[in-house]
Parts: sequence; structure tokens; C-alpha cells
Amino acid sequence: MSSLEVRHLVKDFKVRGGKLRAVNDVSFTLEPGRTIAVVGESGSGKSTVARMIAQLETPTSGEILLDGAPVARRGRALAVYRHQVQMVFQDPFASLNPYHTVAHHLERPLKIHGVAKGDALRPAVHGLLERVNLTPAEVYAAKQPHEMSGGQRQRVAIARALAPGARFLVADEPVSMLDVSIRLGVLNLLARLQREENLGVLYITHDLATARHFSDEIIVMYRGDVVERGPSDAVILDPQHDYTKTLLAAAPEPSRHGRLRDEVRAELAAGA
Repeated sequence: MSSLEVRHLVKDFKVRGGKLRAVNDVSFTLEPGRTIAVVGESGSGKSTVARMIAQLETPTSGEILLDGAPVARRGRALAVYRHQVQMVFQDPFASLNPYHTVAHHLERPLKIHGVAKGDALRPAVHGLLERVNLTPAEVYAAKQPHEMSGGQRQRVAIARALAPGARFLVADEPVSMLDVSIRLGVLNLLARLQREENLGVLYITHDLATARHFSDEIIVMYRGDVVERGPSDAVILDPQHDYTKTLLAAAPEPSRHGRLRDEVRAELAAGA
């Protein structure tokens, strides 16, 4: 069966006086048509997991498998992997070259991965823009990044990730730098693509509320470790770990007060 599997992934970074373990023994399996949310605060290791899956960081140990086969880290086999697994970055402002048009950004992966060339490029670009609800496509294809909103830029970034024919998307905090008013539209787009195109989506976020509504499974990370995992509703409605509880307590709800959050944080500090 088609799947993207992570087995016992570990990542150490060299620091003065030793090493820092950013990710410690993380395992999960992402299947087409499903979304897994990896949740945690800054420094929890969630983005490092995403970067290892995208082959932007080399694991210290562990392995990543695509359809049961270990992923090569160089050569043609790596290019094939990147054809199937693409990343959507956090910052839509930095992930697009300001000197090029949207058409250029989408034509490049189409040509590199042999999806379209010559006369087929323009309709392929327009098709990608229509898939992410940027219409009329010919108008957006001619724009440069500075002529679009943050949400429109992120839709272009998603279209670029889809261009090679990816089956799995790694979305690293894809809405955290967008205005609150347009976040829902981008998340709904990812949910629709996941559902209609049978994509597997790894959703990296610090927000348990969106994780619940846009994922099938939640993995909670704290200081590099997986501290809780399970079906989204179960993790949110019946959290077992103190760190999950403090993330929930940090959510802006009028009925909650800071006392619970402070108590749980104190318990975490005492046990560290």
C-alpha cells in the first residue's frame, strides 16, 4: 500500500560543548487521503521532522520509507522521492522569488520533473492555478509576488508543490504568517486537496484547534519527544499528557483562566 513512513527518526545538532537532540525516536505512517498534525511549541522539534522528511536535513539515525522502500539521499532516486513528496514552507513572502512571475515559479518544477514542456506549459500552469482557486488563471500567472496578498502567495506555493505530481505534502506552519481573516481559506484548500486528490498531508502547527479540525491524527511533541498521539478528537477532548493540557490551556477561550496553564507548566518544569 502507498505510504510515507518514518521509523525511529533522530536528529542531533552540534552545539558548543556537545550536542542538542532536536528529535528523539519519532515514528509514524502517513497514508494518501489522510492528514497527520504534528503539534508543539517552538523548539519542540516538529519543523525539524518536516525538514528531514523533505530531505532538507539529514537524520542522525532512523529512516524514511516511501512505499516501503528506504529513501536515497542523493542521485536519481532522491529526485524521484522529491517528485512524490513536496513541502509548503511557512513564509509565503520568502518562498517565492520577487523577481519572477507566478508562471515562472510554476513552469520550473513542471519542466524539472518532466511533467510538461513546450506548448503544454501554459495550460499546465493555468490548471495548477485553478486547482488552488486563483482565477482567472491567466491574470495570476502574469503577476509577480509583490502584486498578491499573503494568502494568494501561499496558494501559489501550494500549486508549486503540486506541480511535480506530489502524493504527499509537508505543510510547515502554512498559515501562521497569514492574516487571521484568510487562514481558514488556505486550510480549507489543503483539506479539499487532501480529500479530492487523495493527498497525504503532514500538517505542522502549534495550534491544537486547527489540528483537530483539519487532521485525522495528532502527534504532540515536547523537547524532541512524542508525548501523546491518537485520533484528533481523542487527543483534544481527553488529553493524557500534561504538555497537551498546557497547550489546550493556552488556547484563547474566555472560559479559561491562566491558573491551569501556570499549574501545568510548573509540573512540567518540576519533572524536566
